[in-house]
Amino acid sequence: MRNQITLFLAILLLSGCDQVSQKMGLEDPAKKEARLEPEAKAVGSACRQSGRAIEDCYSIYGWLPKAGIYAGWREMDEYMRENKLETVAPQLPPPEPPGAKKRKKVSEDVPQDSDTKGDNKSADKGASKDETKAAEKH
Repeated sequence: MRNQITLFLAILLLSGCDQVSQKMGLEDPAKKEARLEPEAKAVGSACRQSGRAIEDCYSIYGWLPKAGIYAGWREMDEYMRENKLETVAPQLPPPEPPGAKKRKKVSEDVPQDSDTKGDNKSADKGASKDETKAAEKH
């Protein structure tokens, strides 16, 4: 019982700490957007300089605030027009959004239909290897 009270008091004392609340996913949305704003502006600028459409930039960097991305994109557009700069083609593919790897893994784990090409499984799961080979030949 005493350990529970001590733990509760420790959590209560740390709940005001921004870093702890941020790590626990309890960050204030306004503070989070303010923290991500400079990164969003930089990403928007880079998108414009590479000739990427603003909509593409929004979808690739969906975790960043759209207002910041737009502000950076617009500032870079003005700068490039004033200085008559050409776009710089990106050399690398865009990064995958967070969670994209998880989605790919889930889609790979989903079994394919037996009607798909390259599926050489026998309809009879109890068939022997010889029967399966004979069925594949015909």
